[in-house]
Amino acid sequence: QVQPVESGGGSVQAGESLRLTCAVVGDSYEDYRWCLGWFRQVPGKEREGVAAIDSNGASATYADSVKGRFAISRANAKNTLYLEMNNLKPEDTAVYYCAAGYYPIGSQCSALLPEVYFRYWGQGTQVTVPS
Repeated sequence: QVQPVESGGGSVQAGESLRLTCAVVGDSYEDYRWCLGWFRQVPGKEREGVAAIDSNGASATYADSVKGRFAISRANAKNTLYLEMNNLKPEDTAVYYCAAGYYPIGSQCSALLPEVYFRYWGQGTQVTVPS
């Protein structure tokens, strides 16, 4: 069983930075289709993909709303995923989730990959940027 565990959320002022960490606990079989991602959700709205990174950390994708401000990375040896968030804005306020799964053959690991392919989800961590 695989269980992502997020940490690092909090409240910061607009323009400041925050780093989220996700420890992927448990036994996982990683092949070339393994994909790790960060999602976020605001109450009353659908959850959206923020960033995703493939199994070897070579390919990262981002939602347009965070491009140039957020950076996803992973430390394979530690089975850990990070999301560095810079120049935070009030509209970044949300619960952030870490997720892992396998993308289908013919597709790719992407922040736009449907949630159904992310089998394992963390409990979420709150990020608040007051306006």
